[in-house]
Amino acid sequence: MDFLQQLGPVALGSRLRRLSEYFTSEAATIYTDYNLEFQPRWYPVFYLVAHRPGISSNEIASQIGHTHASVSQIVKELVRHSLLTMRTDAHDQRRRLMTLTPLGQEMLPRLRAQTDDVRRSMQALLAEADVDLWQALDRLEAQLQQQSLRTWVAQARQQREASPVTLRDFRTGDQPVFRQLNEEWISRYFKLEPADLKALDHPEEYILEPGGGILLAELHGQVVGTCALIKMDDGRSYELAKMAVSPAAQGQQIGFLLGQAAIQRVRDFGGTRVYLESNAILKPALALYRKLGFQDLAEPNPSPYARADVQMELLLR
Repeated sequence: MDFLQQLGPVALGSRLRRLSEYFTSEAATIYTDYNLEFQPRWYPVFYLVAHRPGISSNEIASQIGHTHASVSQIVKELVRHSLLTMRTDAHDQRRRLMTLTPLGQEMLPRLRAQTDDVRRSMQALLAEADVDLWQALDRLEAQLQQQSLRTWVAQARQQREASPVTLRDFRTGDQPVFRQLNEEWISRYFKLEPADLKALDHPEEYILEPGGGILLAELHGQVVGTCALIKMDDGRSYELAKMAVSPAAQGQQIGFLLGQAAIQRVRDFGGTRVYLESNAILKPALALYRKLGFQDLAEPNPSPYARADVQMELLLR
């Protein structure tokens, strides 16, 4: 997993930019394969003029969602390469209308053949990847038209600043409350087992030193929730364990906040999978895990816990 994958959705812009740069680089070589002296960035402007001769640069910018300055620069390049010509609108001297030159018209059939090949190859690629990326982008852009990303971030900030819950890492001296919170819920439904005691009595040795982590949730300065990440033998998986929230603090989404933070921490560690064990009678916990994206394992693994009759995983992409 590379660094952008570790960052997750927060790096969406960088991830899309990287993908865009890859496609642009590939497109340049593909044009060469078809003996086309053509730049990838010209394509939407050139093709739109081919389909709508006499279109203005303002109309082009509106149709393809680029700035007028960007379209003007591309038009200048196409004119310089004798693929596009401009004429003044007889009814409005300020408007410049675009049409293809004879050289542009001569190139158009070859460009269309290349476009058809690329279209079929992209359809096959997306089908092989089993993702309707185009539809997903349509939905994403529609959401952003309704509400800007800046507004989404402002709302998230307001929620964070308004929440009385804060998350932090385990510190020296936290072992007693870490044990207390977990012993409280385990004893309510089951009984403490040797694997519990190993983690609860020696969290630094058993969880932190091998490369795991422990998160704690504070409410008005008091620790009211916790969860641990235990590094597994394959080095890329982490077990989400020892998640507990004080009964007095339940109903404030603390478990969900801990779960989200734990998943992001696994990404930060470079992990690719989060695993957990639970029990079928813990209905609220199982609902929380599924809300976080966990799915039941088809084949159970051996467990050190007698109570573990549910095993789940979340694969990070």
